[in-house]
Amino acid sequence: MKTNLNRSPIGILYMLLACIACSQSTFAQTETPNVNLPYSYQFYQKLNKQVYDVNTRMHSSVRSYYADDTLLVGRYDELMRLGTDSNVYHKWLRRKITDEHLLNFKSEDYDIYADFLPDFQIGREFQDGQGTWKNTRGYQIGGTIGKKFSFYTSGYENQAQFANYLTRFINTNKVVPSEMSGKLDGKTKDWAYVSALVSYTPNKYLNLALGYDKNFIGDGYRSMLLSDVAANYSFARIRATVGNVQYQTIFSYMIDNQAPRLTTDRRLGSRGKWNAMHYLDWNVNNRLSVGLFQAVTWADAEPEGKRGFDFNYIHPFVFLRPIEGANTSSPDKMRLGTNLKYELFEKTAVYVQFMIDEFTAKEFFAGKGYWANKYAVQLGVRGSDLFKVNSLNYLAEFNTARPYTYSHFQRLTSYSGMSQPLAHPLGANFREFLGILNYSYRRFDFQAEATYSRYGLDPVGKNYGSNIFKPYNTRVAEYGNVIGQGLKTDLNFLEAKVSYLLNPKYNLRIELGGIYRREKSVEFTQRTQLITFGLRSTFRNLYQDY
Repeated sequence: MKTNLNRSPIGILYMLLACIACSQSTFAQTETPNVNLPYSYQFYQKLNKQVYDVNTRMHSSVRSYYADDTLLVGRYDELMRLGTDSNVYHKWLRRKITDEHLLNFKSEDYDIYADFLPDFQIGREFQDGQGTWKNTRGYQIGGTIGKKFSFYTSGYENQAQFANYLTRFINTNKVVPSEMSGKLDGKTKDWAYVSALVSYTPNKYLNLALGYDKNFIGDGYRSMLLSDVAANYSFARIRATVGNVQYQTIFSYMIDNQAPRLTTDRRLGSRGKWNAMHYLDWNVNNRLSVGLFQAVTWADAEPEGKRGFDFNYIHPFVFLRPIEGANTSSPDKMRLGTNLKYELFEKTAVYVQFMIDEFTAKEFFAGKGYWANKYAVQLGVRGSDLFKVNSLNYLAEFNTARPYTYSHFQRLTSYSGMSQPLAHPLGANFREFLGILNYSYRRFDFQAEATYSRYGLDPVGKNYGSNIFKPYNTRVAEYGNVIGQGLKTDLNFLEAKVSYLLNPKYNLRIELGGIYRREKSVEFTQRTQLITFGLRSTFRNLYQDY
């Protein structure tokens, strides 16, 4: 019998900590910021000194941040002026290429900008002896109207020929990693990708947002709770900040482009699902933060009929498990998690995440490898000015998930969106070690990443728990399940990038990159050796390191 999470020690701890956090918060509150800053790991790490400062209390795990946050605005403005000199006059074309937005309209009441976003790359994949290229034409439009309303939208039209491992992923999952589906059957992939967000701050305690975008919870490069690996999705988001406590609620609707359709023709299209996600972040003091996460997922429609949005989950300030459990035969999937951060030193923070997907109390402590003891863990350290070198940022991280974590009795209600996981890109049944170094000098930026992963793939017709889209009732065994079971596979991934920033306003840069990737098991060895060069722009994460 599975433990009811609202009566379990985990459920009780969740509610207890939430009550303590609210009772201990002080009501001294500065003006709530409003201008969302699109999440990009490469850019956000340049804010490390401000985010992980032992003299302040930043809700570092709730992303995206705000460009007008009082803790960040000084550094953000400095980065937006990087390499520019206001005392030197340049002609219009030079200013637009290196200093300014393409279009910018300002008055006392509004500030609106627009930019052209290119992503032009050419490359050579040496293992298969083939060329790669990407031709992306994009735009961004954003701005503020008054002090309480802001908006942002971007869009991209893309054609590309990818390296071998990315082509295999796209052909299998019918989606470009971290982007969108499209015309993906041929060698040349063709797809479009858009994002949008409007933000309104009615008072100093509350921010409301409507978006077609992504969210991220955590202090690491990966997230075991909610990451930005998958494609964009529609959501409504509420953030309430009172003293040292920030509470976020997200209601989202996602598409699964490969779930079994309800009709054989186009009338109902791809199937969808709903998520209600709550996250409470408490800055206990200047060094310690405690975050509590809960999420419930349900199908929009089944063959028996349409369910739609379940208004039982609409209350933003409630522990969801009792509501979900009120339906004694509930088909919904509940997940709980926590995020801990401690700032060890002036410029160094350690962080931990724990996601529990499902567990049976007796089996959990018996240590017999029961299939339903499904959980994921993250441990990491990050900081800035490594070895006292200014602007040398670093991160080291370990991630793992037991077999069948994030899966459910059907594909549609797995923890995923558009054929990609909502947490770690490897899904489940893996261990991963990764490290990232980044160094900036004036307009030059250098980044290196090394990743090692071991996971268990599925032989034909078997389900060892790595693929979260397979129903867990097709599992191979009740007991004896261990991380890495199945076809044991090792993945080594190395990447290095050197770029020169042309325009800080929209991250326009010239970039040279190299990738070495090897995936090996007893049945196969697949290698990728890739060099790319291009003119790139935008602030976004496009994950290709798995």
